[in-house]
Amino acid sequence: MSSDEKQQDSAAQPRRRLSREERQKQLLEAAWRLVREEGSDALTLGRLAELAGVTKPVVYDHFGTRQGLLAVLYQDFDARQTAVMDAALDTAEPTLEGIARVIASSYVACVQQQGREIPGVTAALAGSPELERIKREYEAIFLAKCRAVLSPFTGQGGLGAPGLRAMLGAAEALSHAAAAEEITPAQAEEELFATIVALVQRSQRAG
Repeated sequence: MSSDEKQQDSAAQPRRRLSREERQKQLLEAAWRLVREEGSDALTLGRLAELAGVTKPVVYDHFGTRQGLLAVLYQDFDARQTAVMDAALDTAEPTLEGIARVIASSYVACVQQQGREIPGVTAALAGSPELERIKREYEAIFLAKCRAVLSPFTGQGGLGAPGLRAMLGAAEALSHAAAAEEITPAQAEEELFATIVALVQRSQRAG
């Protein structure tokens, strides 16, 4: 078969239609790429449709609004972060240092993998009360998990909300600084590890 015949045969074969799940995965990959290359302000449903090579109704069908897209992006990031942390906890050394190291390394690694995209998405989330609520719900789930896995090493009172919020604030600030190359990922992980250990040790003294 000649090359022309092969091209004609290929053109005659219909392209396999993506399932809804496959299409959404494609759109999310394109959205993350768009934020990485052009910033979160450029993230619109129309621009995403153009980049992904689909019609606008396809994108609107999946996300509805720009806020809906931002919410799904944050959920996608959180799901991957949770999976990484859960897998690491399954094999972690059952000591304060072992658990603290997993929390620190997992958080920094996930933000580092997403580069400059996730800070832009979280900043955009803060601009909407509804999206801010979604972000806080996922933060609460993360903090509850941290409280649970660290509870064997804390005092009777456990880690209170102020300490957990301090840990989360440090995790976000250090991870984003590493993503912006202000510090190295290793420095971010080490500082976050030290912060977690210090918070737990302080709870032991208080308890």
